[in-house]
Amino acid sequence: MKAIDKALVGALLAPGLLLALFGLGGGAWLWATLEPAERAVLAQVLATRGMLLVLVGLALWGLAAWAVSRLHARHVAAAGRLLEQVRARAGGDIAQPIEPAGSAALRGIGAAVDELVQQRAGLRGEMAAKVAEAARHIDQERQRLAALMAELTQAVVVCNLDGRILLYNQRARAQFRLLSSAPEVAAGAELIGLGRSIYAVFERRLVAHALENIQQRLQRGATHPTAQFVTSTRAGQLLRALMTPVRAAEGGESADEAGSGPELHGFVLMLDNITREFEQDSARDALLHAFTEGTRGSLGNLQAAVEMLEMPDIDAEMRERFQAVIRDEVHQMGARVQELATRGAQDLRTRWPLEDMLGADLLSAAQRRIEALGLRVAADAVDRTLWLKVDSFSLLMALTSLAARLHGEYDIQRIELRLAPAGTAGDAKAAARAHLDLLWVGPAMSTETVIGWETEPMRVGADTSPLSVRDVVQRHGAEVWFERERLRHAAFFRFLLPLAGAQPALDADTFVRSDSRPEYYDFDLFAQTESSRALDERPLAELSCTVFDTETTGLNPSQGDEIIQIGATRIVAGKLRRQESFDQLVDPQRDIPAAGIPIHGIEPSMVQGQPTIDTVLPAFHAFAQDTVLVGHNAAFDMRFLQLKEERTGVRFDQPVLDTLLLAAVVQPNQESHGLEAIAERLGVTVIGRHTALGDAIVTAEVFLKLIPLLQAQGIHTLGQAREAAQKTLYARLNY
Repeated sequence: MKAIDKALVGALLAPGLLLALFGLGGGAWLWATLEPAERAVLAQVLATRGMLLVLVGLALWGLAAWAVSRLHARHVAAAGRLLEQVRARAGGDIAQPIEPAGSAALRGIGAAVDELVQQRAGLRGEMAAKVAEAARHIDQERQRLAALMAELTQAVVVCNLDGRILLYNQRARAQFRLLSSAPEVAAGAELIGLGRSIYAVFERRLVAHALENIQQRLQRGATHPTAQFVTSTRAGQLLRALMTPVRAAEGGESADEAGSGPELHGFVLMLDNITREFEQDSARDALLHAFTEGTRGSLGNLQAAVEMLEMPDIDAEMRERFQAVIRDEVHQMGARVQELATRGAQDLRTRWPLEDMLGADLLSAAQRRIEALGLRVAADAVDRTLWLKVDSFSLLMALTSLAARLHGEYDIQRIELRLAPAGTAGDAKAAARAHLDLLWVGPAMSTETVIGWETEPMRVGADTSPLSVRDVVQRHGAEVWFERERLRHAAFFRFLLPLAGAQPALDADTFVRSDSRPEYYDFDLFAQTESSRALDERPLAELSCTVFDTETTGLNPSQGDEIIQIGATRIVAGKLRRQESFDQLVDPQRDIPAAGIPIHGIEPSMVQGQPTIDTVLPAFHAFAQDTVLVGHNAAFDMRFLQLKEERTGVRFDQPVLDTLLLAAVVQPNQESHGLEAIAERLGVTVIGRHTALGDAIVTAEVFLKLIPLLQAQGIHTLGQAREAAQKTLYARLNY
């Protein structure tokens, strides 16, 4: 029971109890002082007039209770509601007048607050005009950036260090739509979106490895380090990505306290879908192979025919036969050459991009990964001047997987890594290669074991790759073999890798900043990363949220009612992103009760042919991935989702915030916490009510209005908001 209610009960009961105690005490004293005859007379009077006295007492008590309740409503309850309205206007931008209620003094206070609110609105308007004028040139730069991004023929995505997408162009949106392997549902629910994770497309380890390479080059003083990689998506597409870093702004800190190098704030990915190129290259390779084999056969036939024609005793018929063979083979060779020329196979391109990398950096990365397996690693015999042309991610996987098998199957505890030139200048082929050795001392290994390790898919702990060590070697146009050093009782795998061209010597002391470095990376999301604090400790204004709502056939999810529509929008960095939306009708595979149609407006014909919940829920799960779910009376919607988790194979385990509970936290004295009532109190315009997406947008705007009101009560973080919400009466509702 609230403190105000307890005080009211006390105000009503206390006078009656005091009167009763005084009456009983006085009556007992009077009875004790009377003579027997007087007591008989008093008893007769009480018997005839006692009921009248009781009725008079009850009437007086009721009158007192009515007066106290009126005083409470006029002064206490009205003051509480006035306080909540004043707080709402102090913490937000609500301009509508305060509802007059209570005593004249309280109504006067409300009018005075309205005047102050209007004055503040005027000052804010003047300030906004000045800010808009001062920031006009920034808007012009943003428009130029938008125009430039729109005209780019390449897909461009900008991310912070957590992989959250901060910016993308339309070509990237179209590219990511083609990459999705999910059924096409809910227009606008593509893989890409502000605040979404790039790891929905790219493997996290691959991006981390590219960032590590960039950081190493920055530490050596490179002005424009880049990294590139090729990866396959879940939809079977091949993407080639070029990564460039986003660094600290000019004049700010460019290195951490330990002096480890320039600070990275994020990265830019320029993406190309090379699936078709790869298929074309594969077709060209097949054509070239067919041409080579066919030409080899034709040349053999030609040589045999020429040798027969050179015989002096050959007759005319035999000569004509061999001449026909020569004509046929020459014709077939011409046709093959023409086909090859027509399909443009004169210059075969590399399928997988190989990047220039300092060999010492590659071995340093390999050392860290192998040591993480529990082995000791020595890397003393390393030529630190050699630059390799490698796909470093796959090559590191190959080295680490071999080390893992040595450790797991032969109990090898120590590994040595070596890097040296493969030959001398006299041997041109060897001079363009380097030897990378993975050496160990231990028991002998059979040839069959070596072949198995080279041809089986690579595995390191829980990480697996469909590629084998031999696949990696072939990707590099390189070689690998196994050797023994009998004098040391040692053995090693030797990789013969291509060298890169000559590289300029770089030193951190000669690092020069470039004046042409991009200047358009002033995004709010660069400021915070999820790894910097636990999710419950993140401020509400910094959360990435999916605000959602459902329309259903009824109110009893456990008794067979089904979802018929899911709508959602996104909040990123404290802003509603209307363009990031999910809106999908669902075939419930059951009747829609006629009583609910006037409420949600969804006719049975509208859901016929729509995807079922088995298709829609995984798509919505992907849309809401890595975000906080927000809903109004969210327990109702979450119950519908949870009942389908086992059937659809998805699980919604992220935190959930409920605007109904949060409104009850900041405005406990209000009579209604329905969505429309809250929206009206907070000055939110209600559009599209009782459609899933419309309700989700209203809920999102309400949530943004509630954040400053929660902050005014000392509730700043997700964890604090969840704790406060669970203490409200509405948190006990179950469905």
